[in-house]
Amino acid sequence: MAQAEQLGAAPAGLALPGRVTVLRVVIIAAVLATWEAVAASGLLFRDVVPSLTVIGRAVASLLVEENFYWHLGVTAGEVGTGLLIGGLAGLTVGIVLGGSRFLSRAFESYLYYLGPTPKIIFFPVMIMWFGVGPGSKVAMGAISCFFPIALSVAAGMRQIDDVLIRVGKSFRARTWQMVAKIYLPAMRAPIVNGVRLGLGVAIIGTLLAETKLSNRGVGFLIINSYSTFNMPRMYSLLIVVFVLAIGVNALVSRLGNLEAVKGR
Repeated sequence: MAQAEQLGAAPAGLALPGRVTVLRVVIIAAVLATWEAVAASGLLFRDVVPSLTVIGRAVASLLVEENFYWHLGVTAGEVGTGLLIGGLAGLTVGIVLGGSRFLSRAFESYLYYLGPTPKIIFFPVMIMWFGVGPGSKVAMGAISCFFPIALSVAAGMRQIDDVLIRVGKSFRARTWQMVAKIYLPAMRAPIVNGVRLGLGVAIIGTLLAETKLSNRGVGFLIINSYSTFNMPRMYSLLIVVFVLAIGVNALVSRLGNLEAVKGR
């Protein structure tokens, strides 16, 4: 009897993902329909809101430009390097603060205060320190992703089971062994979430830096399209960046889930 009830309840549980997908499709369709209606109405200045057809042609044209991929590679390199530097620094600081109640009470509040601060205000300092080349853009990406990763790792350190820590200390594990064998495996989820948040703000920080002072990168292409009032091209660049960011974010999440499954 219980088995029959479980079999009967299965279709209702499976219906939920389908309803969620339908709702997402409806929302996207509503946004696109609203955009097309505004474009056709002429309420805004001509070409400020181009039609979806025009934007689609601009995206297709952008994807066949060899020059675009060179600029995309520049931005990807800057974002990746910034994420690597800021991520390692955030991981180190998070482990130190999460493992020491004294240091956490002394310094962690500063991370919470500085974390929400728009990092673009530091860009003039980055220019003075690293020049107008890629160094200042990498620095912006690094400082942007540092805070969410450090705070996420620090919170994850406090969630580690004390039994695991005591076991490591009973075996007289060294600091690097505790980090590699106990801390990092136990904090897989907080680290992945921190990297996902850090990736997003690293992209934002790098693109903003490229729009301010650069002659290369996707940010430069976006601000150049805006300056020449080429709105379809600007929107196409934003769409491509948006799709790529979603793809990379999903990839990081998938890799984190795969590692979690292997660790079981």
